[in-house]
Amino acid sequence: MSQPTGAKAVIYCGVCTLPSEYCEFSATRKKCEEWLKATHPGEHERLYSDQAIAEKMTMTTLSEDKEAREAAKMEKAEQKTEARMARDLQKKKSSKVTIKRIERNKRKCVTSVFGLHVFDIDLKSTAKLMANHFACGGSVAKNPQGLDEIVVQGDFSNEIRDLICAKFPAVPKDNIELVTEDKPKKAQ
Repeated sequence: MSQPTGAKAVIYCGVCTLPSEYCEFSATRKKCEEWLKATHPGEHERLYSDQAIAEKMTMTTLSEDKEAREAAKMEKAEQKTEARMARDLQKKKSSKVTIKRIERNKRKCVTSVFGLHVFDIDLKSTAKLMANHFACGGSVAKNPQGLDEIVVQGDFSNEIRDLICAKFPAVPKDNIELVTEDKPKKAQ
């Protein structure tokens, strides 16, 4: 079998993950251009030099009004994307991951983990990871508010906190809180 000749190496953007030629159509065009300039200056020069932009402009068939509207539309889309990214980041910074130890009967207890979904962590695979790591039962269940949480059989509050800090660096250690919920004693 022969090797293909003339294969071209494609540079994928570190911001939008598109090939660098398509970054101009991304909503994060300015960030993509800055990334390309910092990491691949030759490719940046090829795509964003004055000569390259002039060539692109000669191939453009839009009238100046349409061109201005398109540019304004792209700018608005970039602003919306940046605002959404800022909101998501703020939401992640202010979100808490709650690890709650819930006593069942006598000395039996379970540990529930809530809030990982905010950090875009897959709950099913994380529940399986915890179940395998602690050699116990672990699943995703609905809490009383109707939201998904991970339930692990046994008291693993501190160990789960350490595991989350080790496996998921996106979750700040300060945002993890431990809560203990004891079963009320029956009056006799």
